[in-house]
Amino acid sequence: MDFALADERIRAVLLNGSRANPRVNSDDLQDYDFLLLVEDLESFLIDRSWINKLGSLSLFQLPDEMELGKDLLSSKPSFTFLMMFKEGYRIDLTLFPLDRFNKEEPLDSLTEVWLDKDGVFQDVPAASDVDYHIKKPTSREFQEVANEFYWCSTNVVKGLKRGEILYAKDMLETVVRPMFWRMIEWQKACVYDFNINLGKSGKFAKRFLSEDEYKRILETYADADIKRNWESLKLMMELFRKYQEEVAQQLGFEFNKLEAVYAMEYFNTHNHK
Repeated sequence: MDFALADERIRAVLLNGSRANPRVNSDDLQDYDFLLLVEDLESFLIDRSWINKLGSLSLFQLPDEMELGKDLLSSKPSFTFLMMFKEGYRIDLTLFPLDRFNKEEPLDSLTEVWLDKDGVFQDVPAASDVDYHIKKPTSREFQEVANEFYWCSTNVVKGLKRGEILYAKDMLETVVRPMFWRMIEWQKACVYDFNINLGKSGKFAKRFLSEDEYKRILETYADADIKRNWESLKLMMELFRKYQEEVAQQLGFEFNKLEAVYAMEYFNTHNHK
């Protein structure tokens, strides 16, 4: 704040992310996610000595200057510094040009205004995670997530049957599991009237699951043993079908029973114990 107050180029400081979320238990590992509205953004990039005013820089990443993921960042007017400091904190700092800022566009719901030199931000609502609540799916979304889960589960089966554990694990964790979590999210959101946020990769899910549910979901995470991965996939398919049926019932969607049956038949055919 001392840095921002003293630098006339910085016109506003907004805090985003978990530190603005009243539902998150704070700890020392949380990042500080700041958005700074600035004049003359280019000057911050030419002379970067201002970073020293924030602490003693150790590990950092500059995603806007990396080839990795470049296509996703090409249209951004902002510039982001991801920084860890020897003092023990991390700051994810995004500089956004003031003249490109759309005052009419709603702010992220997880926003606290820390500094507003020009009175741009009036009547900003209290920070909440409402923008991150699970959204009610359409019937098409529901059907496509189920189809992706069952179809790609056959790829896991092929990998396990052939002893290609690296391929099987990759398909299981990067393709099948996201669909698995999506269905769990929808089922829990139905219970809470779509007024909950399970967090990235389900990190808050334990709050909304029974002890037994949580234990069974943990059992779907196997090591690199072929036999245990067969067991994990089977359990995941059983749980997915259970949650799928409950969501279909709650939202009045059609449940494609044959798809689930045929996927399990494929599993059983090739899983010779």
